[in-house]
Amino acid sequence: MDHILQKYVPERAVEPSLQLIKKSGVHLKIVDKRVTRHGDYRKLANGSHQITVNATLNKYRFLITLIHEIAHLVAFEKYGRFIKPHGLEWKRTFQYLMLPFIRPEIFPTRLLPLLARHFKNPKASSDTDARLSLALKEYDVQHLDMSFVFEIPHGGFFRLYNGKIFKKGNKRVKRYECVEVATGRTYLFQPNAEVEIIES
Repeated sequence: MDHILQKYVPERAVEPSLQLIKKSGVHLKIVDKRVTRHGDYRKLANGSHQITVNATLNKYRFLITLIHEIAHLVAFEKYGRFIKPHGLEWKRTFQYLMLPFIRPEIFPTRLLPLLARHFKNPKASSDTDARLSLALKEYDVQHLDMSFVFEIPHGGFFRLYNGKIFKKGNKRVKRYECVEVATGRTYLFQPNAEVEIIES
């Protein structure tokens, strides 16, 4: 397992990640990219625990996702199955498990203050923390045909991965109101959502 993890997490995070996986008794499954999620945790019918993480994530996001999902298992085991999936118990567990990894030997120095701020109150997805998400995306394999919603001019058009086309509208607090062209329905988009610009 350690030689597999070397491909997916930062070098200095391999051993402590492996220890967490062994201690929690979870089966790690690395899967092809799923657009709607980075990873998930489930208890299988036979009572065993499985975590899946997308193979396409960069090493830093993969590590955060791995610890995020292990935190679900640890929190459920400690506090019971009736806690909220991303409630206070999970947040505390995620903070505790992640703390040993937030070090300059593991993460680039420029990410450390963003991680420290994020883990004061971790969210259900690091994607909802726009500053951290954008900083993490700088380490992705670049998709030259993709842009972020915040880069699109007001009134500009963009396409999602599922082919739906939207027109960008006003910013409402942190997110942008965008109208789906086919239905006229308004949706809210995070500024760091990756989309394909449609040239007018």
